[in-house]
Amino acid sequence: MTTEQERALQLATEAGHILLENGAEISRVEETMTRIAGHYGVEDESFFVLSNGIIATGQHYARAEFIPIKGTQLARVVEVNQLSRDVCDGNCSLDQLASRLEAIRHSAAKPWWELLLGITVGVSAFTLLFGGSLTDASITFVVGMLLGSFMTFLMPHLSRFFGNVVGGLLSGLLCIVASRLGLGEHLPNMIIGTIIALVPGVPFTNGIRDIAHEDYIAGATRMLDAFMVFLCIALGVCVAFIIDSRLHQGLLQLGAPMVDEFAARWAIQLPAALLGTVGFSVLFGAPRRYYVGCGLCGMAGWALFLLLNGDMRVALFHFSPAESALFAAMLVAVLSQLMAQRWHCPTTIYLICGIIPLVPGGAIFWTAYYMVASRLGMAAATGFVAIKVTIAIAVGIILAGGIVRIVNSLRKRV
Repeated sequence: MTTEQERALQLATEAGHILLENGAEISRVEETMTRIAGHYGVEDESFFVLSNGIIATGQHYARAEFIPIKGTQLARVVEVNQLSRDVCDGNCSLDQLASRLEAIRHSAAKPWWELLLGITVGVSAFTLLFGGSLTDASITFVVGMLLGSFMTFLMPHLSRFFGNVVGGLLSGLLCIVASRLGLGEHLPNMIIGTIIALVPGVPFTNGIRDIAHEDYIAGATRMLDAFMVFLCIALGVCVAFIIDSRLHQGLLQLGAPMVDEFAARWAIQLPAALLGTVGFSVLFGAPRRYYVGCGLCGMAGWALFLLLNGDMRVALFHFSPAESALFAAMLVAVLSQLMAQRWHCPTTIYLICGIIPLVPGGAIFWTAYYMVASRLGMAAATGFVAIKVTIAIAVGIILAGGIVRIVNSLRKRV
């Protein structure tokens, strides 16, 4: 192996490193590394990618890297994806590849004010989406600003799990305090809308996609990571209710889930889904030019979920939440593929953001509350619904990916 080929392998590994730590799925990382190395004449390369590590080998070359989980910056995934296209088109020398990778690695993240605005708008929109009133949304706008400040400035310095416990605790306490002061109408909807900002959308979605591509180890690891974050959020909410119960000599008694009549209207639900998804696009570091597309994906999936789910007031059919989530996830996945092909960008951009409205955030809250209230039967039932919806989303994404691959294969043959 020549020195140039060794350098090509090193730079290919560097590209994979950037992709993996910023939210790309395993198959994309391996494909990009293979494409870059192959273009520069490396024929005996071998790449093995895990959820937090890369092993690259070649003749007289071996390199292993541990890649810790960091904050997601989907803009860097887009830039590396475009760079690999330029390499394959012959428009990039090794020196240019090295300098562009260095620039991507050190590119600035979203400014703090944009992150704060995205979290705040997203939290308010999801409060409406899950049945809160305009008053609830205005309260969570303020709560979201405080939570967003914590997520932007303090959370990066805490461990992943402890940070999510504190985030869940902060979300629950702020909403409970507002409710105690008479500033909100539907406390559960306020908390649900707020904790959505903490939902691990990237490991959850990428775990599903890795399993679909038969990367079972990486997929299972990412799904476990997402499950642990869900658990930490629920734990934080539990602690918030326990603290409140000790201060007020009793647990807050909450009735059955309620949906505000005003918020249930199509004219509110669809814009809320769009704005909430756009807020997550900001949080996940997607390029600004993709904000609208991400919002449309999330809105389309939520609209289908509303139409199918018999528990919703605007439903035309009487499917269960899991069945509705299955078809809605399939729609989001197909739209993500179509938009990615149209705009020449990774499907990950649209899929990760667009699937967020379907994530069972409400089940996280109610499971936590029922556990604190010692209503273990209700907690188990709610948790089981959440598991069914999660599995349905996973199956929907996998089925849609298979259908798209079959259609593309048939089109190529024709």
